[in-house]
Amino acid sequence: MKVLIVSDTHRSNKNYYQVLEMHRPDMVIHCGDSEGSEYALTAAAECPVHIVGGNNDYFAELPRELEFSIDKYKVWVTHGHSYYVSMGNEGIKREAISRGKDIVIYGHTHKPVIDRDKRVIALNPGSLSYPRQDNHRPSYIIMEMDRMGELHFTISYL
Repeated sequence: MKVLIVSDTHRSNKNYYQVLEMHRPDMVIHCGDSEGSEYALTAAAECPVHIVGGNNDYFAELPRELEFSIDKYKVWVTHGHSYYVSMGNEGIKREAISRGKDIVIYGHTHKPVIDRDKRVIALNPGSLSYPRQDNHRPSYIIMEMDRMGELHFTISYL
């Protein structure tokens, strides 16, 4: 299974469409700030799409958080702004652990992160439209499950 994880597209979807075409994922997770383009993002994908609302999704009828399972892994998706992720991800990781989640996926910072520790995996794909990390390249995460049910994560750049 291949999961495309994106965030913070801010209604600038050209890179999203390009990444969809490149990877043809089995699932898409969008961590918010789609700014009204959630229907276009969903229609473009030929797979299930999970989108949460971000701090710029003022009028969207999107859930603020989603909880679901991918195989044996319990996943929590949120934009992250309500958990002060701009100050670091320790708080959101603690919250994920308290909820019994294996993986927390968030956005908001526009900087990609893969943070694995013994208790939880924290993922932030950065931004496909307005990156803020040092190289300023649009980023996303590919999450793949191997035949043994183990997950592998890759930060990718355009």
